[in-house]
Amino acid sequence: MSGKMVRIAELEIDPAQIDAYRALLAEEIKASVDNEPGVLMLHAVSEKERPEQVRILEVYAAYEAHLRTPHFLKYKKCTADMVKSLRLIDADPVMMRAK
Repeated sequence: MSGKMVRIAELEIDPAQIDAYRALLAEEIKASVDNEPGVLMLHAVSEKERPEQVRILEVYAAYEAHLRTPHFLKYKKCTADMVKSLRLIDADPVMMRAK
């Protein structure tokens, strides 16, 4: 994973807007993974008992380029009033595999 950026985003979403948020997040993740070679992985989950608690595991080869894309800018603008809190945690991968 040398040269890659790994981050965990912890978000709290306004419960009244969770469905709209999830739709925008799904659209943004699909566009990012499908169209950006520098986005290696985006996995979003929410807590079963508290669906407003969303976690996103992000892996990038080109993070700064991702921030300037039209789909990411749309996501940020459209979800600004839905996100009650956001914490970004930079991480070092220990072992990451997928099947």
